Amino acid sequence: MGVSPALVVSASLLASTSAFTTSLNAIRQPRRIGRGWTNNKCAGALRRPTRSALSMMEMMEEIECDVAIVGGGPAGCTCALYTSRADLKTVILDKNPAVGALAITSHIANYPGVDKAMTGQELLDQMRTQAIEYGTDYRRSQVFMIDCEDGDGQKYSKTVYTPEVTIKARALVLATGAMGRVSPPFPGEEEFLGQGVSYCATCDGAFYRDSEVAVFGMNLEAMEEAMFLTKFASTVHWITPSEPHAQDDHHVKELLAQPNVKHWAKTRLLSVEGDMSGVTGVKVTHGGAEMTIGCEGAFIYAAGGGSKPITDFVQNKVAFKEDGGVIVNEDMEASVKGVFAIGDIRNTSFKQVVVAASDGCIAAMSIDKYLKGRKSVKVDW
Repeated sequence: MGVSPALVVSASLLASTSAFTTSLNAIRQPRRIGRGWTNNKCAGALRRPTRSALSMMEMMEEIECDVAIVGGGPAGCTCALYTSRADLKTVILDKNPAVGALAITSHIANYPGVDKAMTGQELLDQMRTQAIEYGTDYRRSQVFMIDCEDGDGQKYSKTVYTPEVTIKARALVLATGAMGRVSPPFPGEEEFLGQGVSYCATCDGAFYRDSEVAVFGMNLEAMEEAMFLTKFASTVHWITPSEPHAQDDHHVKELLAQPNVKHWAKTRLLSVEGDMSGVTGVKVTHGGAEMTIGCEGAFIYAAGGGSKPITDFVQNKVAFKEDGGVIVNEDMEASVKGVFAIGDIRNTSFKQVVVAASDGCIAAMSIDKYLKGRKSVKVDW
């Protein structure tokens, strides 16, 4: 877009990036983007950015690094371990270390050298700690958009946008896994995606100040996002299909203790309602009767995970297979020079921790070769 590189927008204020080549008048309305934004759903949702948003553009922290890794699972942590040991400044951006495929695995029985009593979370914690000890900058943050150009490894041609910081990198690694929803969307969810329906409270929450919002889901992600929304919304309607165990979960206790949270337990989401202006409410079944809860924003976090590669933040920046996996070569490099994809985001049939770690190692060696101009990989690590 026609903004200098120093003018970077906070996702919580304005989700626009240098990927857009239009003028400021063509920046998309912030609340109409979020984590699940797609071109075909939000076409025409354009407006001039507000003065307050523009005033924040120069305040965004910007970090330059050699390698930016999106995703802190076994693939991402292994890659970071190797790149950090190769003296490459590495940043991991991890949305939530507790919700990935490995993190929710109760026991690890087939990872070499690991006691069968070890949980997936414990193994992942060790991987993360090891990477950090070798110099990796680990940050918990949600990436909502990337911008990448073919590069020669000598310039910061890859940009990663989060609500807190913008990362400029020489190489980019996509390692967000494949826990995306596979269940069909609710009626109205796709229709109002970007017009009130969102999957990212940290991206869009500020645009619902003094408004009512609905959050559907009772997993950790839903609770954390609902808690974030309490900072802005007048009322957060937390809708859960069953009764959460408040006595056993401090997240539940903390959320229910907020004065602006209204909990709708044993309530089933039926559809998202709206009109030309966007979302106006959500239709639910509560107490055996259908009713509509009025709101301007609907944040949907279906319970559980799926097997769909998480690539919504990538948009169309790299090539994909028909099954949704990122296309890579034998070096784990995607269709854009200097962008690599590892782990379950490739949608390989071999969804194993050891395979993800292997992908991370291959990508790290390939990145080292790419950034240092070598003709072959360095094998002495």
